[in-house]
Order: sequence, then structure tokens, then C-alpha cells
Amino acid sequence: MGPGGDEALVGEEVPRDWTPQEKALHEAKVKAKAKHRIRRTSSRDSAREPDISECPMEPLSPRGKVNDKKSRMGKGRGLPKKGGAGGKGVWGAPGQVYGDQELDARDPNYDESDQGDTVYQKVVPELDEVGLQKNVKPMVQEYFEHGDTGEVVALLKELNLGTKSPGVARVAVSLSLEGKASHRELTSRLLSDLVGKVLNPEDIARAFDLILTDLPDLILDTPEAPQMLGQFIARAVADHALPLNFLDRYKGRVDCEHARAALDRAAVLLRIKREIIRLDNVWGVGGGQRPVKHLIKEMNLLLQEFMLSGQVEEAERCLRDLEVPHFHHEVVYEAVVMVLEGCAEGRVIMAVRLLKALWESGLITLDQMNRGFQRVYEELPDLSLDVPLAHVVLEKLIDLCYQEGVITQQLRDQCPSRGRKRFVSEGDGGRIKQ
Repeated sequence: MGPGGDEALVGEEVPRDWTPQEKALHEAKVKAKAKHRIRRTSSRDSAREPDISECPMEPLSPRGKVNDKKSRMGKGRGLPKKGGAGGKGVWGAPGQVYGDQELDARDPNYDESDQGDTVYQKVVPELDEVGLQKNVKPMVQEYFEHGDTGEVVALLKELNLGTKSPGVARVAVSLSLEGKASHRELTSRLLSDLVGKVLNPEDIARAFDLILTDLPDLILDTPEAPQMLGQFIARAVADHALPLNFLDRYKGRVDCEHARAALDRAAVLLRIKREIIRLDNVWGVGGGQRPVKHLIKEMNLLLQEFMLSGQVEEAERCLRDLEVPHFHHEVVYEAVVMVLEGCAEGRVIMAVRLLKALWESGLITLDQMNRGFQRVYEELPDLSLDVPLAHVVLEKLIDLCYQEGVITQQLRDQCPSRGRKRFVSEGDGGRIKQ
């Protein structure tokens, strides 16, 4: 290569028969060797004491303090770091004594088995408003079915009510306002049993304060809410679930007319001393707690009213209000007996209509229907003494009920029939014709 070639190829000539790729590779090798010689020479020169004339470097230039660990800002007290307690293999400053330190459970070397007996304690978080509704509402609804206050008390003790204790009574009373009279009676008993076990009278008072505030919204679904709430308050005071001065707290301080009506209702019930004794039946006696004679009387009145008005819906409502589904066979029995004693064509048709409506609505089940008719079958001989045509009327009623699908064929076939005995004539001496 001529004198105008690459300076990197000093003292070497490139053969003319090299390819461009081989030429480029050869030039790279030559450049790498030249850089290696320069680095090796500079490292030998650095061992000598540098001459100031050869290194005209500014004294304050940062390039001269590359490996200097001191502050470049000119600050600092010049003391060793960490007071001399730092450095590799050093466990603190000389003369320093460490005391016992509390073990950290998050320490990777923490061993739980070396810490002695471990006691585990169950922590129940305090309920919020959503948790209160989620836990207490199903509990109260189930209580309306079984009526066992002891089970409710046991379940509530497992919850951390905290400041939400008044919410228990509030939820129970609100649900009973939308329910039946028997539900309100059960709620009054529940409030009385909760005092001293889960709640205190002030919690009950706070619950009624909140319900009185919510009355404008409650009357939208339950128009009789003020009167019923007044009965709740009076019953709670009589049961010592509420403080005796609860009504006195509201004297002259009530602006809502619905709350005033509830408090006036409670004051009227508590005004006469003897009324406190009667407050045990402020909700009436409902369901299976009523005497059997009373239930029979109510069902007779129900049937008599239906025979006069013919309103099936009213009869169904009255039967539901009795809350004795296990005793509905008495309605079937009383209806059939009323037809047999009346012996009127219209009563037979109306009785069939009523039994069909009660059957289709589900108020009277197949078992209750069969039991009612079987009771009539068993007492038919005694009924025939007072009603000679009882067999004829009963057969007609049974046939109509079977045609309407009220009774089964098996029940129809069980109907007793009296055999006909014809006398020949008076001149035969009263002999029965064979």
C-alpha cells in the first residue's frame, strides 16, 4: 500500500490479493494491538511521581478527586463515620454494651417454638351497619319461626356488637311492624329477655329513639306504625326493658306528629296502673297459644259470615289471621256440619265453593281436608239422630266436592251410606220386606 494508506498499518503491507473482508479484519487486529501497547505504557508511567510541568491540571478540578471519599463541597467535621463504629467486622463502638432486645416475629431467624407456650385468642371484629343487617336480620326472621329466645341470645353473644348494640332491637321491631301480631308478641318477649344478657335498658331506649326518627318512612309501608310503636314502648316499660322515665324525656321536645302519636299511645296504656298487668296481652293471644274453644268459635263466626256475604277473600284473610294451619281441619268439619244441620240447597253449593277456594289457595292441605271429612264420617251416626237426612245431604255434598276436585276418590268411597229398609204395609204387622 502506498504512502497515502491507513496509518494503523505501520510497517506492514497488505497483500494485493486480500478480499475486502480480510482487509477489514486485519486492520481491526492492528488497531487493537496499538491500543494495548498504549495502556501498558501509561500504567508504567503512573508508577513514577508525576511532574507538575507534565500535568498542568487545575488544583480544584474534580478529575483529580475521583477516588477521594471526602466531601467535595468542603463541608463536614472530619470525623469518622458512625463514630468509629462502622466498618467491616465491627459490632459497634468500643465499650458499647447492648441490652436484651425484644424479638421480632418478622425476623427470618425467629423461632416460635423457643418462645414458650403460645396462646391463641379469637378476635372478632366489631360489626358495622352492613354486617349488622346481614347477621341480625336472618336471626330475627328465624326466631319468628321457632320462638326460642335462648338461641337468639347465644347467637348474639358470638358477635362483637360494640356500638351497634341498639341496632339489634331496632331491626327486630322494624321487622315485626311488617309482620303479624304473633311476631310482635315474640319481639316484645325477645326485648325483655335480651336485657341484662346482651343489651341494657339504655340500648333499648336508643333503639326506640332511632325508630321514632324513622317513623315518617315506616308509615309508607305500615300506616298503623305509630300506634303499634306506642304499644311496643308501653310493653317494654311494663317489662322493665325500657327506663321508667323514657316518656318524660320527650315531653315538649317532639315536633313530628307521628312520633307524638306513638308516645301518646304509650302514655295512655301506662296511665292507669292496672293497665300494666294487661299489657301482657297488648298484642292479643295468637297462633297455637289460643284455647281450642276460642278457635272453634272464631271459625264458626268465619263460616257464618261467609254464608251471609259469600266473600271468599274475606274468609281466607280471617283464616290466615288465626295462624293455626295445623287446625284448619276444623274449618272443613264445621263447614260440613253446618251444611248438614241447615239442609239447604244454597248452603251446599256455597260450602263446596268455599272448600274449593281454600283448597286451591293452599290454606287447606290434602291431609287437613281428609281429616275434616273423616271426623264427619265418624260422628255421622250421632248427627243422624238430630238430622234424619244427614246421609242424603252428605252424599250430595261429597259428590259435588269430588266433581270440583276438592276430595279424592278414595275419600269419596269411604263415605258411609245407610241401607234402605222398606216396610210392606201397615197391614203386614210392620214386617220388613226381604
